[in-house]
Amino acid sequence: MGPAGPTGPVMSREEADRALERLTAEHEAVESSLLALQDHAGRRLLEGAQLTGTTAGRWAQAEEAVTRLWNVFEYYSGALTKAQEIRERRRWPSREDLAELTQLLRGSHTLPGSVVGGAAGSGGGGGPRLAEEVTLSTLVEWMNSWYAQALDVVAAADSVWSALPARIDMLAAELRRVRSLAHSVGVRPGEHPSGDDLERTTEELTALRAEVVSDPLAFWTRAGGSSAPGGGRPDTSRYDRAARELEDIRREIDAVLNVRQDSEQRLMRLRDVLSRADRTLAEAREARGEVLAKIAASEVPAVSGPATALQEELTAAAEYRRHSQWHRLSPLLESLEQRAEDELDRARAQLAAVTAPLAVRAELRGRLDAYKAKVAQQGMGEDRMLIERYDVARRMLWSAPCDLRAAEDAVLRYQYAAQDVLTARQGESAGPARAEGVTDS
Repeated sequence: MGPAGPTGPVMSREEADRALERLTAEHEAVESSLLALQDHAGRRLLEGAQLTGTTAGRWAQAEEAVTRLWNVFEYYSGALTKAQEIRERRRWPSREDLAELTQLLRGSHTLPGSVVGGAAGSGGGGGPRLAEEVTLSTLVEWMNSWYAQALDVVAAADSVWSALPARIDMLAAELRRVRSLAHSVGVRPGEHPSGDDLERTTEELTALRAEVVSDPLAFWTRAGGSSAPGGGRPDTSRYDRAARELEDIRREIDAVLNVRQDSEQRLMRLRDVLSRADRTLAEAREARGEVLAKIAASEVPAVSGPATALQEELTAAAEYRRHSQWHRLSPLLESLEQRAEDELDRARAQLAAVTAPLAVRAELRGRLDAYKAKVAQQGMGEDRMLIERYDVARRMLWSAPCDLRAAEDAVLRYQYAAQDVLTARQGESAGPARAEGVTDS
């Protein structure tokens, strides 16, 4: 393992001192890095873990790199120690001392293949070699390369293990809480979609944690363009997706819980709405009979029967509540609430359609009486023509069955006649007033 090969010009004392100082600083930096790597929490975790996949392969390569690094570091340390001993022989080194230092510090060193793992020291291909010819500066480059290779694996694995397992455990704890709530309201696999979703999310979290622990580098995204060891970030996409799914499930469970808390009030409101709809339909049927009896020549729409299907579903909803089947009650209540309001609106529309002829008759009666009152105020209540037309219209409006078209014509005839009489009356009143004005003047 002694120095060999040509080295070029013999270094001066100053050159030898500078080279020795530089290589000593390199030695201290490498030693510090090796000790830090040795104490790195990520390295200890990697050594104790049952690794699989990408991490298992890369860690095996990193361990080989660390072994070569220590072997080369020991050789480098020995060569540097020998150079320091030569330099310390005398204050002013002889030419023989400088030649020996030049050979040690600049020349090639023959390293057995066992020191660099029987392969090219640079880590490239080329197959096994019995020995390597290399300078101390090249050894420093090799050691830095191997250190970066190992640190990249250690730092990346440590970052993933620091970021994901704890978050997965917290999410799993939240999942257990949601599962407990889900079971309390009957949301179970095979019985409710959210129960199936919970089962899938539980399986995904269990698998995710196992994969993160055994193959952390599968969850590592390298930083684009970064050459620094450990440059990148943990890939949390699967965790984030599971967290979103659990949040959706939690909201669904909360909705079911809310149903359990206010279901009785909602059922009471539903019963009230459907009861009002039934009463409105009953009123519409009764009004239809009255209209058919009192109004002639009028198209009266038929009135539908009560919403028996909604009543049956309401009974089913009450049964779900009685048996604490909240997961079934929740969607049924939402559907029933909307359809019950629609049923009440439909009943009101039918009542309005059925009673429309009665409303028309009431409007005509009111108009007839209003004009009669106006005529009486003007002192024309005894006008024979108006009395006759009023009596004709009144008989039509207060007789059964009432012909609305004929009655409306009679009211219009009275209305026009009353307007003519009132207009004439106002003209007569204005004439004497003008005449009096002329006399006074």
